Amino acid sequence: MPDASGRGLRAGGSRRLTVMSLYAAYATNLDARQMSRRAPHSPLRGSGWLSGWRLTFGGEQLGWEGSLATVVEDEKEQVFVTLYDIAPMDEEGLDRWEGVQLGIYRKVKLRAQTLDGEVAVWTYVLNDYEGGLPAARYLGLIADAAESAGAPDDYVLDLRHRPC
Repeated sequence: MPDASGRGLRAGGSRRLTVMSLYAAYATNLDARQMSRRAPHSPLRGSGWLSGWRLTFGGEQLGWEGSLATVVEDEKEQVFVTLYDIAPMDEEGLDRWEGVQLGIYRKVKLRAQTLDGEVAVWTYVLNDYEGGLPAARYLGLIADAAESAGAPDDYVLDLRHRPC
């Protein structure tokens, strides 16, 4: 069982490091309160950008109220992200929440730009075609999450003015 240091105890009291991986959260997962419920053992590490990627929407038939958020490669764009050290005990639950087992999203490895340099991360990408519009409520939640995560004002404003 991990302790507050992120280390776990083995039988006999020896310690081992718990393997964690760096997750790049975008869309509503930018909301720290939401992530604390979805991945309670996974600390926020910071924020950054997915350079060469664009936030978009797709899978309208999969969503409850319109298209779902995803990222696609686009060399002229970038996506604001928050970075979490995802504990193994949280990764499976996060995968379930994002519908990985159902084939809705898949995990991809990529690089994020931070103030400290480039870091290897993974994120979720929709397994569907780009297109369709998100619900106004969903887009508002994404903009609110970006604002609370410290995204630049122009990024948040762009989200608030997207078609829905």
